[in-house]
Amino acid sequence: MEYKNKVEIDQERCKGCGLCIDACPTQTLGFSEAFNAKGYHPAAVIHPEKCIGCGFCYQMCPDVCITVSTLEKANA
Repeated sequence: MEYKNKVEIDQERCKGCGLCIDACPTQTLGFSEAFNAKGYHPAAVIHPEKCIGCGFCYQMCPDVCITVSTLEKANA
């Protein structure tokens, strides 16, 4: 079995504090170049292939904008 991790960020709730970006040990996250409706540069998944599913980003987010999932995928 191969496991793939997925990070989702609710960009409209994100205030762009950067705590999740600083907490990520693999530099999966970064700031979006776009603005959200509130005028912030929200966090974004820049390198999804680097995610190890540790959940540090989720734990650090004060606005509960982040979901981390581990998807199971069978080898072909």
